[in-house]
Amino acid sequence: MTDEPTSGSVSRRKFLAATGSVGAVGLAGCTQSGSGGNGSDDGLSGTIDIAGSSTVFPLATAMAERFQSEHSGVNINLQSTGSGGGFANHFCPGRTDFNNASRPIRPEEEQACADNGVTPVELTVATDALTVIVNNEADWIDCITVEELAEIWAADDPPSTWSEVNDDWPDRELELYGPTDASGTYDYFIESILGEEAGHRQDYSATEQDRTIIQGVEGSEGAIGYLGFAYYSQNSDSVKALGVDDGDGCVEPSLETARAGEYTPLSRPLFTYANQSALAEEHVAEFARFWLENATSQEIVAEEVGYVPLSDDDQAEAMERLESAIENAQG
Repeated sequence: MTDEPTSGSVSRRKFLAATGSVGAVGLAGCTQSGSGGNGSDDGLSGTIDIAGSSTVFPLATAMAERFQSEHSGVNINLQSTGSGGGFANHFCPGRTDFNNASRPIRPEEEQACADNGVTPVELTVATDALTVIVNNEADWIDCITVEELAEIWAADDPPSTWSEVNDDWPDRELELYGPTDASGTYDYFIESILGEEAGHRQDYSATEQDRTIIQGVEGSEGAIGYLGFAYYSQNSDSVKALGVDDGDGCVEPSLETARAGEYTPLSRPLFTYANQSALAEEHVAEFARFWLENATSQEIVAEEVGYVPLSDDDQAEAMERLESAIENAQG
């Protein structure tokens, strides 16, 4: 598949920023933006339903848009529901063909899927750098330690002002923005920063729309939030990303530090899960192949969306898993 620029790439970035506050999109009419611009009438047709992670949503949108530019008979419906919300309400009940996730599927979710005859096929599609953001006017902070992050966000005895966390910070009220508990980003933050025993404080502005997190932090000098790197990179003039110090010095979130394994502990793999039985449908199988074929694309994954593309080895491993699942589904 080609990585040539599409005529709609600039407008698509604005589109993704806007849809962060909408959370669902049907892409049946987006066939004009592929190279050549007309789509192909190759006999491939049908509908593909995708729900799940808001973090993976921009990447899924980019892949769906390109796929439909080449296959005009295929309609793709995307919803941003959160990883857990997607598994519980859409994928495991058998209502969607794919579930995007910013964390691995949990055992209880696998069991819920199995109870409904759904076999999830895990496909790694990119690497993210979970990003901590503050207001541009927060001139007292450029880097935060893992311990300070944990103190701010932990459920036990949560601070109400910045100065309660660090004496060098101002006596300004903390205003917190982050994902809901249906989000894989929320789960990953607990796992990486807080630990299950500490738990996540609940007195914060929770949303499944990353654009809302950006807007909240942008509007308050005392605000802090966290979200996936792609939405920060599309709004880097509106808010400030903090470097994170895990004890070995401060490292800023970027594609380069995530790729090099330096941005710890907040770099993470991103997934889409295919329903194996849905792969019996040729248009569903071909879309999964298309996504993985383009998952190494610097232009699409890194430059356009804002994530680290798969390595060739990771792509080959994911493709092998997919082809095995397609063979099982199609008999």
